[in-house]
Amino acid sequence: MKTSEYIEDKINKLPKGYVFTYMDFMNEVTRREAIIKHLNRMAASGKINKLSKGKYFKPQETVFGTLLPDQHQIVKDLLEEDGKLVGYITGYSVYNSLGLTTQVSNTIQIGKREIRPSFKRGRFRISFIKQKNTINKENIPLLRLLDAMRYVKKIPDTNIDKSCIRFMALLRELKTSEQIKLIKLAFKYSPATRALLGALLREIDCQAEIEIRDLQDSLNPITVYNFDISEKVLSNAKYWNIK
Repeated sequence: MKTSEYIEDKINKLPKGYVFTYMDFMNEVTRREAIIKHLNRMAASGKINKLSKGKYFKPQETVFGTLLPDQHQIVKDLLEEDGKLVGYITGYSVYNSLGLTTQVSNTIQIGKREIRPSFKRGRFRISFIKQKNTINKENIPLLRLLDAMRYVKKIPDTNIDKSCIRFMALLRELKTSEQIKLIKLAFKYSPATRALLGALLREIDCQAEIEIRDLQDSLNPITVYNFDISEKVLSNAKYWNIK
């Protein structure tokens, strides 16, 4: 089979929106320059679309135009190394899915232990936040929630009170065991994040009494955390030095 035929046959079998590079064809076809040349030729003809330099995707056409790949596809090479999970999509990218804002951002934030400067990939800006906790599938939903609390002042198109009301709704959906795990993960976050989490958990009458006390003991008793939260929303804020 010719190089061009092999490439087109493999692309035909890929799902729409799948992001790929020339490396996806290197196992069977070793002619790197020929692969890149043919992919660029296919992109020029409209058979595939170019996401950014060296990255292509199989387009999905709608009445509104070509759909972009989902965000996981766009940054999947930054989330795994040798089959191991090393990063997760967070921040601006998930505020909408958590019900914290109606806005959808063109910035994709990634939580990783090792971070790098932000950069552009097609129409998206890729940025990173440092995550000191272990990253695994079980932790990711909890880490995303903690990340949102950490950057609560930066959530667009909302205010702190609305965000806290939504946080409490999300916390109530967690089992006590998950709330305890959330607290344990929070010890590697900033004191302000720990204080906010503790106050929110107290507000919903969380049963993890020992863990919440440990959380409060981890805080400096003279440090004040400025969130500008209404007492009507967070009645116990003063016990956590939150203003």
